[in-house]
Amino acid sequence: MSLSSNHMLNPNKWVILYADYLYNYTISRVSNHDTAKDIVQDTFFAALKAQDNFQGKASERTWLVSILKRKIIDHYRKINSIKGKAEVKMNFYTDGEREGEWIEERAPTDWGGEVEKKIENEELKVVLEKCIDYLPEKYAMVFRMKTIQQFETEDICKELEITSSNLWVIIHRARTQLRKCMEDNWFKN
Repeated sequence: MSLSSNHMLNPNKWVILYADYLYNYTISRVSNHDTAKDIVQDTFFAALKAQDNFQGKASERTWLVSILKRKIIDHYRKINSIKGKAEVKMNFYTDGEREGEWIEERAPTDWGGEVEKKIENEELKVVLEKCIDYLPEKYAMVFRMKTIQQFETEDICKELEITSSNLWVIIHRARTQLRKCMEDNWFKN
């Protein structure tokens, strides 16, 4: 016997119950208020269209979040396909036994343990977030996914349809720009 799953969903209350949560989840990943609102709206629309597929194996919110995650990934795939086709692999060995690995003298270095202690400081977090916001959108997205959200390299590459070399070039460039921004806006104070 198959039960209709629609009785388990309550689309009339989605905005009241879940909009704030979905928006907060999205804004931490896209850092643009209008884009975050659009993605949440797209999520609700997609959920309405797919409500017959809801099987009740997860809560309504979990189901909506899974749709939201796909919408966020789709957003970045679209950006990647438009902007990211021409990344240069200048910081990697291009052939031989070490192909695809960092050229040691061009690899980004750690900032040292002192910064890790200061990261607890709210002012530093604010400056860092502003610096991330100044990055090109693709760099900010990849940096957040890899460094903040700690996605695996393989997962990021698969979701964004980029190579691991491309990912590490983006991470390197993001770190370089962030370091300069942080030096200009935090460490000189």
